[in-house]
Amino acid sequence: MWSVPAGDVAAVAHGGDLGGLRLAFPEAPRPWLDLSTGINPVPYPVPPVEASAWLRLPEAAEVRALAEAAAGAYGAPGAGHVVPAPGTQILIETLPRLLAPTRVAVVGPTYAEHAAAWRRAGHAVAEVAEPAEIGEARVAVLVDPNNPDGRTLPRPDRLALAHAMRDRGGLLVADEAFADLEPLESLCPHAMPGLVVLRSFGKTYGLAGLRLGFAIADPETAARIAGALGPWAVSGPALAIGRAALSDGAWREEAARARRADAARLDRMILRGGGLVVGGTCLFRTADFPDSPGLYRRLAEAGIAVRRFPERPERLRFGLPPGKEAWCRLSRVLR
Repeated sequence: MWSVPAGDVAAVAHGGDLGGLRLAFPEAPRPWLDLSTGINPVPYPVPPVEASAWLRLPEAAEVRALAEAAAGAYGAPGAGHVVPAPGTQILIETLPRLLAPTRVAVVGPTYAEHAAAWRRAGHAVAEVAEPAEIGEARVAVLVDPNNPDGRTLPRPDRLALAHAMRDRGGLLVADEAFADLEPLESLCPHAMPGLVVLRSFGKTYGLAGLRLGFAIADPETAARIAGALGPWAVSGPALAIGRAALSDGAWREEAARARRADAARLDRMILRGGGLVVGGTCLFRTADFPDSPGLYRRLAEAGIAVRRFPERPERLRFGLPPGKEAWCRLSRVLR
């Protein structure tokens, strides 16, 4: 069913908000172990940043260099197809404001900010279970790999959807935020009118606080998005660090191998704890438990934050622990 905003759209709950948990569980041991987000727990080693990057506005050549590095990392046709932004979230907020109010279909359940952002911009939004249910919507949103269940569709199916949306004068927003470390065939090489691909930097490189993300689109659409963001959208230090990290293919390959091993280890731990893994990526695992609310409370009492879903009370999502002590801490509760 299509819905349009009636007043303000309610805030979306996210992982990573430890303030509320500290208040709710004041006796929990400190520091908290935050497993409520899907962020690489082993961050990219930040290279030295020239002091001048903190003292002046970024130059166009630096933005271009970052776009070139991103195009190489993501397989985009070229730098003119890449829009650097201060995080993927700002792109999710910006895209709905570039179109007149229309019908939007979000393939879900998925990351709730997509539907919320389109509703805030005055669009009529429906959540559909499959791409086949998109119908005559002018805009379709597909998160692949999906958050929180890790669902993926073969690239031919996603590409066919992109072509269908383009042919009707519409838009497919393909959110590939969790694609970097997965064996996924991206849509970035197919950047064309009617398709915008979103890529997250912070999740892959463990540097969420840097606030860096990218939109991949045809050059005309890319220019519109960049214009909406305005000048100096990305800070000088983020330009430098992002360029270095995106150019480091060897680090990315090793991170993918290591995080896949971590995800398999977490699956075994969840299984021993009585859970059923229902999906995820190599940066998070989603599982159902017979007493999920009770387990959530026991984890919180032990100072461990995981993601829960009010609409699916049996379900919890676990990020990857960052080291031996954290793995042991989680294991003690699950056991």
